[in-house]
Amino acid sequence: MKNTIRLKYILFFLFTTQFFFAQTSNPEKYKYQFTVAKDGSGEFKYIQDAIDAMRKFPLAPIILYIKNGVYNEKIELSANNTDVTFIGESVDKTIISFNDYSGRGKMGTFDSYTVKISGNRFKAENITFENAAGRVGQAVALYVDADKAVFKNCKFLGNQDTIYHGGEYARQYFVDCHIEGTTDFIFGPATAVFKNCTLLCKANSYITAPNTPKDKEFGFVFIDCKVSVTNEVDKMYLGRPWRAWAKSVFIKCELPKQIAPQAWDNWGDSDNEKTTFFAEYECTGEGFKPKERASWTHQLKKSEAERYTLKNILGSNSKSSEKEWYEL
Repeated sequence: MKNTIRLKYILFFLFTTQFFFAQTSNPEKYKYQFTVAKDGSGEFKYIQDAIDAMRKFPLAPIILYIKNGVYNEKIELSANNTDVTFIGESVDKTIISFNDYSGRGKMGTFDSYTVKISGNRFKAENITFENAAGRVGQAVALYVDADKAVFKNCKFLGNQDTIYHGGEYARQYFVDCHIEGTTDFIFGPATAVFKNCTLLCKANSYITAPNTPKDKEFGFVFIDCKVSVTNEVDKMYLGRPWRAWAKSVFIKCELPKQIAPQAWDNWGDSDNEKTTFFAEYECTGEGFKPKERASWTHQLKKSEAERYTLKNILGSNSKSSEKEWYEL
């Protein structure tokens, strides 16, 4: 009797082990490319349906092709959905839009997103992310707390709090993107680099509101970006500290005349002036007035500016010669 029971356990173990390895060692068994199309020409009409069909922790990168259309969805890519890439057909016609906002029922700022990206090693290209709620307060278009997230040739449309860069130790890279908003429209604790991006200010307010962790060397870094404003703007600030150790740096960016001469604000707390690090280096335009900047902010020296490389800011290993995750 005991031998029979023991044999059953052995057979069960062998079966489950074989099943497990069949599930985990054969990437060909699973689908790694998906297409979403509003007109029904893809496998899915809704982006969230495609996400829900993806394998969690995939054995190979997953690509989601999104055809032109306005996708009125509130979507979430969970932390279990790693190594996913969204590729839109065209940035101006592939639009993900929703209209939640803080104060809508019991909703708060961090629930108001149109798109939430938590899966590490995410990439997006040629997509517009929009919060269409209007000027109703905090309304997030993109909530991204993924590490090693890349956005290329994307647009982010909103008003207050357009992009929340979550994840205290997350690293994010935005290249050739357009970001617009009114107040604190780039905010959060992540380390994020913006390269060759355009920032459109739509109200007299603040562009950045970082809350960088105390032990992080870099917060928000803008390199070769262009700041522009709408007709209603006559006084705009580069940033203010959401928390005491906030860091924002603008390097070789073009600044319009509507940037306030002092450029930076302490958020009504002079103690913030002792801990924040707000700086510029070799910016251009009528709005670049280094001699008139707030006395507690910085103009980087050349030796200091040389620290602001993608490798130093975002790299996994500053001494490694291997290709980095942000290299497109």
